[in-house]
Amino acid sequence: MIRHRQIRTAVGLLAFAVLALFAQAAFSQATRTVKIIVPYTPASGPDILGRLLAEQVGRATGATVVVEDRPGAGTVIGTEAAARAAPDGNTVLIVAPSFVINPSLRKVNYDPVADFEPVCHLAATPMVIVVNGASPYRSLADLIKDARAKPGALSLGSGGPGSSLHIGFEILRRAAGIEMTYVPFGGNAPAVNALLGGHLTAVYADYPTVVEQIKAGSLRALAVGSRKRAEPLPDVPTIEESGFPDYDLDIWYGLMAPAKTPAAAIAQLADWFRAAVTTPDMKPKLLQQGLYPVVKCGDEFAAHLRKQYEAYGRVIVESNIKGQ
Repeated sequence: MIRHRQIRTAVGLLAFAVLALFAQAAFSQATRTVKIIVPYTPASGPDILGRLLAEQVGRATGATVVVEDRPGAGTVIGTEAAARAAPDGNTVLIVAPSFVINPSLRKVNYDPVADFEPVCHLAATPMVIVVNGASPYRSLADLIKDARAKPGALSLGSGGPGSSLHIGFEILRRAAGIEMTYVPFGGNAPAVNALLGGHLTAVYADYPTVVEQIKAGSLRALAVGSRKRAEPLPDVPTIEESGFPDYDLDIWYGLMAPAKTPAAAIAQLADWFRAAVTTPDMKPKLLQQGLYPVVKCGDEFAAHLRKQYEAYGRVIVESNIKGQ
């Protein structure tokens, strides 16, 4: 009788311990705060993306997810702050091509490979070469043929200098063996205005900047930079399809964590944010911002970052591109 009572007591204590552990785990997750550092200004595309992700992850996990905008120095200020954060799985950084471009353009206190752990590549927006709707150029081949025939006479503008669009054009220019005058602008919108006014031959822009003019016919899309055709422009060929193998550039957005963040924490973050991007109601919210879900996590995202870092860095050095 005593032995049975001892067994029941032991079982009860074990059950209590298990429940306590579950309760502690639930409590720790519910009270956990994850910070998303956005090295861009409030109301920018990355800021909006960060807030959409924070809302979805918080709702799904019970964790408190906050967005901290840390703009300045071309994203360097926020990026360096993230590199210095505690590697405890509670801080992540939204990154875009500037993350791998800046170290080749200016002095920064971070290494995009050594100082961070990749979490996930989450979304992208197409880069598109456009001309005026009244332009005689009907394809990228037409533009390049004329550029070869008239070295230096044709012009292309974009937000820059030293932007992903500027470097993307330089990669194409070198591959095509053409001379076109590059005209940097403070952003894509003024470049597009100059194109509409007849002051430029072409513009390399992000899709959200030119979508309305393409739909209206005032601009004509010649090619997109991504490996696959852009979902909103199914009839517009890629630059690779236009005769330039391995050309694959878009404006991508991903998440990084400070170096030495434990692998288990990285895996949990990847699960959370992967689920956030792929939930059914997220896609229309992303599309409103001109963003398209792209889920590559862990090693796959790391390989993408290394490739971009090396490609951008090589072109910046060889072409002597200078930042602002």
